[in-house]
Amino acid sequence: MSKDQVKGTVKNIADKVQQEAGKLMGSKEQEAKGQLKQILGQAEKRLGDAEEAINHIRYNPAMQCFFFTSAALSELHVRLVERHEEPRYKEQMAQHHYLGDLSKIGETLWYVATWGEQWVALLSISAAALKCGVRDRWIGWDFTSQYGRLKLVANNSRFLILPEWHHPNVGSRVLSLMQRRLVSDWRARFGHPVLLLETFVDPQRFHGGVYRASNWTELGLTQGYRRTRSGYSEQHHSPKRVFVYPLCRNPQKLLTQADREQLQLTGKPNIMLTADQMRILPDFFSDIPDPRSRSGRRHRLSVVLSIAAGATLCGMKGYKAMAGWAQDLGDKALARLGCRRKEGRFEVPSESVIRDVLIRVDPAVLDCALQKWNEAFAPKDSSIAVDGKTMCNAIDDKGRQTHIMSAVGHTSAICYTQKKSALCP
Repeated sequence: MSKDQVKGTVKNIADKVQQEAGKLMGSKEQEAKGQLKQILGQAEKRLGDAEEAINHIRYNPAMQCFFFTSAALSELHVRLVERHEEPRYKEQMAQHHYLGDLSKIGETLWYVATWGEQWVALLSISAAALKCGVRDRWIGWDFTSQYGRLKLVANNSRFLILPEWHHPNVGSRVLSLMQRRLVSDWRARFGHPVLLLETFVDPQRFHGGVYRASNWTELGLTQGYRRTRSGYSEQHHSPKRVFVYPLCRNPQKLLTQADREQLQLTGKPNIMLTADQMRILPDFFSDIPDPRSRSGRRHRLSVVLSIAAGATLCGMKGYKAMAGWAQDLGDKALARLGCRRKEGRFEVPSESVIRDVLIRVDPAVLDCALQKWNEAFAPKDSSIAVDGKTMCNAIDDKGRQTHIMSAVGHTSAICYTQKKSALCP
């Protein structure tokens, strides 16, 4: 074998060795890459499983007790219930609250607390209780000022934490968030401020700890009477603990002050008639002659005028509102006003009867009777304002317009007397 042949054979052997080595290295590299991809795939799968597990714990209410921390509390939000959500709100409240669902009556706001997309708690804020002895004594109210200012107090009538969310600090956090936004929400919806929150807690079921943790003040117990169709129950039931929460500084001073403008209250002040005032009111109209014919009389004139006057004092305007006010009175109140009883039920004058009486009765005699009631029960005025106005379209047979001069008390806003004149051309 020549020298060149030897070199060629060596070269061929070297190429084959290099080729085989390349195949070997390539297969190892490919194998290593495959193994690496497999490891990465397993790692991603495990990471995905871990994230899914975390999310399952994070957003599964049944697992919240292992995860709900102070950081999660900061993610709670409270907002008003939207109209399309109201059926769901009522369903949850009826299903889980021991008192059941509560319809919207008068000034009422519904709130929902959310965590992510989940509902955590439900709240209802509605009109204050008409009577509550420990609350009224704490404020310092009397009957001449309470009724017109009652709208400045709101009642936490329902508070429900949904069953899956009974965790530490959730209740106090939800209450705190609601309290922060209630003042602005109330003013935007109803056009006047709210200065005080109240609530009632049944001590046989709850201790009120969530309210104490939210800095509410316990005032004492109610007397235990329940509101019924005919007034109040005869027997004591379970007294409730009364809690209040001020939404401003010194609410007692604001709620008892005489300056209604500072309270941003408009219109004439209303009162709440006491039992004695209702009982004696018909006596002031007993001497007024009845302008109606004897046939067809179902209600005494003093009763009709007492209902019209009482409804007006309590803020009713118009014949329909007066009749509605009378229909809503309980049996005890109707008895005090002298309504007649037939077949075990009291009968009240209808809207048409009230209208007919007020149109026919002598206004001067009626005004004199009302002035006597004012002298007996109205608050004292330190000063009187005199004001006059021209009555539109009130022209006598000589073509002269009618003018009215009135004397009105500054404190009570009561019109003491009016003088009608038509001397000006």
